[in-house]
Amino acid sequence: MGLYSDPLSVDSHRVRVVLAEKGIDADVVEVLPDGPPPEDLPQLNPYAETPTLVDRDLALYDPRVICEYLDERFPHPPLMPIDPVSRAKSKLVISRIERDWYGLMHQLERADRRRRPPIRRQLAESLLAGADVFDTGRQYFLSDDITMMDCVLAPVLWRLGHYGVELPEGASAVAAYADRLFSRDAFVASLTHTEKGMRKAS
Repeated sequence: MGLYSDPLSVDSHRVRVVLAEKGIDADVVEVLPDGPPPEDLPQLNPYAETPTLVDRDLALYDPRVICEYLDERFPHPPLMPIDPVSRAKSKLVISRIERDWYGLMHQLERADRRRRPPIRRQLAESLLAGADVFDTGRQYFLSDDITMMDCVLAPVLWRLGHYGVELPEGASAVAAYADRLFSRDAFVASLTHTEKGMRKAS
């Protein structure tokens, strides 16, 4: 199994978090966003972009599809619920995280420094608006066990300081939750050298 991964991208990071939480060995090929793609990547992915997962004759290139495939291909430990109703609810939460927070993080990844301040404020305000969901007394996001929702959230929260997003005081539960995620061995293992530098710089 191999993964073509951008060492900077939030999308590639979420796949690496799932790989690490599952204990899956994969050959990770780093693809820099401003560099030429590997010669075989356009043959595997019509968009020649990351993340792209290769498992024997199968090539997948949507981060959500990749993560769900890994959870089904390697069912232990499970990151998604087994029953259809809970599974659908988890997928809806992930969809909201992608639309509300990944969308803004993608804008920060692409924007120059002059265009970042309003995006930072919007992301901080959005996280503050959802802070109550992090303050449920549970160890992880809406659960006492690590789930796919945590794997999706962790890369966004890791990048906040790097992009100058400051959480308001009312979002202390978000910061405490993030610290619990960041202390996990699997999360530390998911980080690239570049991503480790993001946190040091913040």
